Amino acid sequence: MKKILLILLVAFGGFANAQYVVNYKKVADTYFENKDYYAASTFYKKALKITGDSTQALLPYGGDRRSATDTKAIEDYEGSVYNLAESSRLYREFNEAEKYYGLAISFTNTRFRKALFYYGQSLRANKKFDLAIDAFQQFIQKNSGDPLVKDAQREIESCKFAVEEMRFPRMVQVKKVPANVNGLGSNYAAVKVNNELYFTSSRPVFVGSKKDMVKTDAGTEVQVATKTNPFLNNIYSAKGDLTSGEVAVKKLDINFPKGTEVAAPAFTPDGNTVYFTVWKDKEKYAIYSSKKAGDKWSDPQPVGLQVNSKDFNSSQPFITSDGKFLLFSSDRTGGYGKFDLWYCAIRSDGSLGQAVNFGASINTENDERAPYYNTLTKKLLFSTDGRTGFGGLDFFESEGDLVNWTTPKNLGYPFNSSKDDVYFTATDERGTKGYISSDRESSCCLEIFEVKKEYFSIAGLLTDCKTKLPLAGASVTLSNAEGSQKVTTGNDGIYRFKIDSKRPIKLLFAKDNYFAVTKNYPYEELAKADTLIYKDYCLSPFKLGIPIALDNVYYEFNSAELTEPSKKVLDFLIPIMEDNPEMEIELGSHTDNIGTDEYNLDLSNRRAKSCTDYLESKGIAAARMTSKGYGESMPIAPNEIIVKRKKKDNPEGRAKNRRTEFKVTKK
Repeated sequence: MKKILLILLVAFGGFANAQYVVNYKKVADTYFENKDYYAASTFYKKALKITGDSTQALLPYGGDRRSATDTKAIEDYEGSVYNLAESSRLYREFNEAEKYYGLAISFTNTRFRKALFYYGQSLRANKKFDLAIDAFQQFIQKNSGDPLVKDAQREIESCKFAVEEMRFPRMVQVKKVPANVNGLGSNYAAVKVNNELYFTSSRPVFVGSKKDMVKTDAGTEVQVATKTNPFLNNIYSAKGDLTSGEVAVKKLDINFPKGTEVAAPAFTPDGNTVYFTVWKDKEKYAIYSSKKAGDKWSDPQPVGLQVNSKDFNSSQPFITSDGKFLLFSSDRTGGYGKFDLWYCAIRSDGSLGQAVNFGASINTENDERAPYYNTLTKKLLFSTDGRTGFGGLDFFESEGDLVNWTTPKNLGYPFNSSKDDVYFTATDERGTKGYISSDRESSCCLEIFEVKKEYFSIAGLLTDCKTKLPLAGASVTLSNAEGSQKVTTGNDGIYRFKIDSKRPIKLLFAKDNYFAVTKNYPYEELAKADTLIYKDYCLSPFKLGIPIALDNVYYEFNSAELTEPSKKVLDFLIPIMEDNPEMEIELGSHTDNIGTDEYNLDLSNRRAKSCTDYLESKGIAAARMTSKGYGESMPIAPNEIIVKRKKKDNPEGRAKNRRTEFKVTKK
């Protein structure tokens, strides 16, 4: 299981003065068993005679892979390549891991069958999503009974998700903190208190070496340093302008027992109590606290059995801004998977209540890490590798009250990357700015980044098309691939939305007794804008069963055939029908009084039917339309007028009576 707090044991020291070692594989195996993966990879390359950027791995001791008949030599070769791939992956050098897993997937020995899965993971980490999908699919096909099949299926979904997300990046600025903070080793879990930045770093400090004896092929023994680890995690602080080249970085002045590593500080609102994760080699993680008196910090004390135990790990504390709750990550019993998120109430005397699990809405069968909760917005940010995302640990966000939660939402790209992203802490009240930790730009280690969320606004004025006045009480719904938001207009008729990416959206405007209207914004239109699109729209009123005239719908003389200009008028109904999918209408046709009643009724029926036929040809369902001819029975103007006591033809009135209308019969 991946351990985020204990980042890498990088061992360069101890070799400069060592005697020449013949059996590089045995040295590499020793490092590998002791989890010194960087050193292990270095000596596996020597054993395989890999130099520079070469991807050509040779049999150890100069043998030729294809002509080898020595089974032991082949086993050594394959084991070394596989362990080299494993070492590269475990110290997060995925470019190297991809190369050597790419060789290992051709090995026929079943003990290397997982190479294909980790090859896919390395490709995914290197943003080669399509190739990663192929690798995971092959792994599933060849290893249907392997427990990793479920992980491979989730990895495939994550790769597909990543491809789509990277098409529409979130409006987030991500900027790496300068090198005076991001020094050698890992740097992560930054939190700002007043004007001081506290963070965890494994920057080098001198420690002693543990020596192991390894026999060479000649039978002699040499010493190999397997735990020469100057990269110990501790808490540091930096004050003032971080971009200044003179900014001082100093270790937090708390007395820890020798050999102790410390990480992930979390402060109470007054800044006078700090909680952190503490561990020693081969011991469980535990949460400790220290109190400040003046300029001095007290000796660290474990927070208690409500949180800590020798039987499980507890880590990554977070204190809510009201000081009422301690949140943390733990693999204690009673959870849903590996590491779950838990919380404890902090009593007025500083003691803790019993730990409560965040529940199945948040926790998965995999790892949930590093919680952050904003008491103002009620939003929880945390990292997990148990949900569809970019792969590795991704940031997710959920809204709730520590008991009930919305479905967690992936925060997208570039807030997340194809590697590990963890430890968000805010620097403003609403959590729109802060710090994250990620190895996205590193071949080994977490680094600290500043993040700032930005938003795109969609706004405008909604009016009544007839009166031109602002329309209050209308619902406006914004929808995209992620879901929907809904607002109701006030007396000013203004609608306004904020979105965090420029993926295509749809706006739906609706109000009772008005025709709903839908407007689509493709990516190209959003991409041209800066941070705002402001557009006004109007809705047209109607009354159920009251006809509305369609002006300028004409037919050929003495015919039911629509003219081309008339078809364009009928096209006006198509978006209305599409935007109001439950609506049903009647299309009615009227004539003047020239001709017999029977003839005019038949002609009007045929003309009304030609209208519904045309709309049906444009994709409007026939079941939503009826046609009816009224003949000359419902004139709206006189067909004849009396001039000097004589009846006279009224062409203008007849023209008005030869009309087509529609009315809503069902909304």
